[in-house]
Amino acid sequence: MANAYDIVEHQYDVVVVGAGGAGLRATLGLAEQNLATACISKVFPTRSHTVAAQGGISASLGNMGEDDWRWHMYDTVKGSDWLGDQNAIEMMCREAVPAVIELEHYGVPFSRTPDGHIYQRPFGGMTTHFGEGRAQRTCAAADRTGHAMLHALYQQALRNQAQFFIEYFAIDLIMDEHGACVGVLAWDLASGRLHRFRAHMVILATGGYGRTFFSCTSAHTCTGDGNAMAIRAGLPLQDMEFVQFHPTGIYGSGCLITEGVRGEGGFLTNSDGERFMERYAPNAKDLASRDVVSRAMTIEIREGRGVGEHKDHIHLHLEHLGAEVIHERLPGIAETARIFSGVDVSREPIPVLPTVHYNMGGIPANPYGEVVTLDEDGHDTVIPGLMAVGEAACVSVHGANRLGSNSLLDLVVFGRAAAKRCGELIEPGMAHKTLSQELADKGLDRFDRVRHASGGSSTAVVRDKMQRVMQNHAAVFRTGEVLQEGWDQMREVFALWSDVGLSDRSLIWNSDLVETLELENLLTNAMATMFGAVHRLESRGAHAREDYPDRDDQNWMKHTLAWMNADGSVSLAYRPVRLEPLSDEIESIEPKARVY
Repeated sequence: MANAYDIVEHQYDVVVVGAGGAGLRATLGLAEQNLATACISKVFPTRSHTVAAQGGISASLGNMGEDDWRWHMYDTVKGSDWLGDQNAIEMMCREAVPAVIELEHYGVPFSRTPDGHIYQRPFGGMTTHFGEGRAQRTCAAADRTGHAMLHALYQQALRNQAQFFIEYFAIDLIMDEHGACVGVLAWDLASGRLHRFRAHMVILATGGYGRTFFSCTSAHTCTGDGNAMAIRAGLPLQDMEFVQFHPTGIYGSGCLITEGVRGEGGFLTNSDGERFMERYAPNAKDLASRDVVSRAMTIEIREGRGVGEHKDHIHLHLEHLGAEVIHERLPGIAETARIFSGVDVSREPIPVLPTVHYNMGGIPANPYGEVVTLDEDGHDTVIPGLMAVGEAACVSVHGANRLGSNSLLDLVVFGRAAAKRCGELIEPGMAHKTLSQELADKGLDRFDRVRHASGGSSTAVVRDKMQRVMQNHAAVFRTGEVLQEGWDQMREVFALWSDVGLSDRSLIWNSDLVETLELENLLTNAMATMFGAVHRLESRGAHAREDYPDRDDQNWMKHTLAWMNADGSVSLAYRPVRLEPLSDEIESIEPKARVY
């Protein structure tokens, strides 16, 4: 079957899979070093999901008051509920300032203060003096920061002669006999032709897997493709049980309302008109971390204080800010609320509900982007030829809960770090090693299997079953009974995969084939998420178990590693959290009660 395809061959120094913020920053950094670079993207780069990031990117510039990277690091460690690795967090927070200034020089049109500095707004969980005050640390381009970043990075990558393969779907990694990654197989959606990309390094920047859930802020393209490729290559995924719910998705549609609204002074109310966050987080109030706000909203609804006909959502107010502030700082939010909820934000509140937003887990990687796994002795070992950055990766800087505006920072800091590491490892134009035809064609097996699927279950039906199981059994609050029931149901849904059938098996304009390939990726991510959640017997960050309500540092301050077997079973192992910073400029931030 494999020999039936006329495959187009390519050779590059580095291939980047994904053209969101992390992929574009890596692509730009590689091209600047004269490394022959290809970037594969299944959508046009400026339509990657980073375009939906609204509120801003964190950096301790100190433009709106005193700030320090050490305070930023403290907030990030605390926000992670002490599951974040402090060496990686230190690197991210230290590098934040030069990374943002670099973006400014690349052409990102940040909003400005009256004296011309980059405008910074407050965001949830961001403080000064190690938790004593409120920091204005989030650098914003109105409420379209991700959009502005993507355009600037794409333009700079083109300027530096990076090659883009747009609307190409990455099918699988190409691994050699020693377990090193040597390329990737991709499908050109426009022509139907298959392309084999050989590379000394493949960088996975494929984003999250929010579409495993029924209601999420993620684009339909967020299907965890890189994660699934890694796990099919025999590599683990890390901390998949930690899925962040954003407090303010628009009720009924899931569209994101940025935390920047609350940073500008917006607030939440229940059916009594009460600003209830004052009860749950007396200091930070509406700007507590996202997991805290999401749980508070869920409790209010559970206890009968939700708003609307069914008392099943919450109100977000920004009408008091005034039309001028809204027009200047939140124009996109005003437009989104008008389109998706029919609300004029200058006159009435927005109906909101916690919605799946971000995946803290992903492909385990070190702070230089290199993918790591455990060797036979339980020690980290680097996988040659493979990197992961952005939401697809788990470095881990976000731990059990990501602070808002740290995601855009993660993209640029580690995208840049991966490019620099490639420059150290690869000489431009290095010769590629010979690869056997059997290994070169291995990715075709999956493509053939899915393309010729002829079962009786439709992709849409199986996907819907998966999304509803995840939504109902791996939500804001969890219990062992509900999670186990969810795992049993996910096994049943996974079994349906073998009965999936395609209505059209042509190679050109076949959205059914694309969505079926994506469904296999989604199922892989969903299984790892649910199984990891079943077995983590504590509450930490976004993983809140009512049967284990406390954080258990003695037994569970460790990362989960999940491997998936061919029969759909999942194997778990654990690695310790790194509590030691990179340098002696800051001491280890010791665990304590996490209150806001």
